[in-house]
Amino acid sequence: MADREQPVTLRTRKFIRNPLLGRKQMVVDVLHPNRANVSKDELRSKLAEIYKASKDQVMVFGFRTQYGGGKSTGFGLIYDSGEALKKFEPHYRLVRIGAATKIEKASRQQRKQRKNRGKEVRGTAKTKGAGKDKKKK
Repeated sequence: MADREQPVTLRTRKFIRNPLLGRKQMVVDVLHPNRANVSKDELRSKLAEIYKASKDQVMVFGFRTQYGGGKSTGFGLIYDSGEALKKFEPHYRLVRIGAATKIEKASRQQRKQRKNRGKEVRGTAKTKGAGKDKKKK
């Protein structure tokens, strides 16, 4: 892709060292003229290069492209270690970068339906499932 070769400039501001969470946090401004936007994976590698950290210690999120394009602003976190990242980052963001696996579960509607079917029966029948063998009065 020719889009990948276009130059990208990263600027950081509001840089804060957060020792309680073991990370550096900052607002990241990305200048990307002649380009729609920049992938988070590419931004992670560029931030890791700038701050001399490993790519798997860097987390970027919340990017919004300004009206008219050419500039995006988001948030960047650089953790002191991979363990700190796994400890403090929300699970969905770990899944996003491939550091954790997604927990597969039934859809919200199916869970609610199962809950309500369980209300119809009493005792041990709840564990077997809702049986409709009872007579309605």
